[in-house]
Amino acid sequence: MTNTQSTLIQIDNYGPWMVTPEPRREVDLQTLQSRLYADLSQLFGNREGYVFFTRFDNVVAVTDGLDEAAHALIQESVANRYPVTVSLSVAADSSPAAALGVATSQLQDAGSAQDRARPEILTGTLLPDAERADIDVQIAHFDVNDATGKYTDCLNEFDSFINIEQGYAELMRYMRKAHDSLSFFVGGDDVIAVCEAVDHEGYADAVEHVREAVGDLKIVVGRAQTAQAAGIAAKHALETCREEDIDVEFAD
Repeated sequence: MTNTQSTLIQIDNYGPWMVTPEPRREVDLQTLQSRLYADLSQLFGNREGYVFFTRFDNVVAVTDGLDEAAHALIQESVANRYPVTVSLSVAADSSPAAALGVATSQLQDAGSAQDRARPEILTGTLLPDAERADIDVQIAHFDVNDATGKYTDCLNEFDSFINIEQGYAELMRYMRKAHDSLSFFVGGDDVIAVCEAVDHEGYADAVEHVREAVGDLKIVVGRAQTAQAAGIAAKHALETCREEDIDVEFAD
């Protein structure tokens, strides 16, 4: 059974801040968001977590192994580096979607994202050490077969972007509905999904379901106690998958 600890990171009072005392330049906002994501990725990544940019003002992290003190330190680091603060909400569940749902509800219950009186919330229940196991986190890496030949080397870049985004959206919806899993576009033609205990048949079914929208996929799966360890196991399995032309491969 998986046990995903999920952390929702939300910029506090971001909407009003963007227009106070007057509207800020979009290029500056995009720069702030991208730098904040990069810092969060490193701050959580240095502690074996994974961070996904989602909407940039709301960022999702898989944080198995991170305790409350680590979350508080990351929150403090952001406040020291940026003109904005962030709130963090943590929850754990065998279903990644359920864990994120609880984390989201906890933050919503604390007040509106645009409430100036709700800064730097740190809330939620972490996965106890006694309940942690070696296969708590299951990470699936989805890779489009020959995306370079199909898209990058042949199509207008914007058309390539449309094809990849539409395929990602179909995969994201299917994995959420069928397997309570959370799928995130991570650049290029790659999607990483944080999954519950999906088996080989479940992944093969996903390949078939999205084939028309996405094309042929390779899926590699890593399982470990932390997101980083599961992710790198999947990365190594991808090389085996490519060499042996396998659609679905679980890392040893």
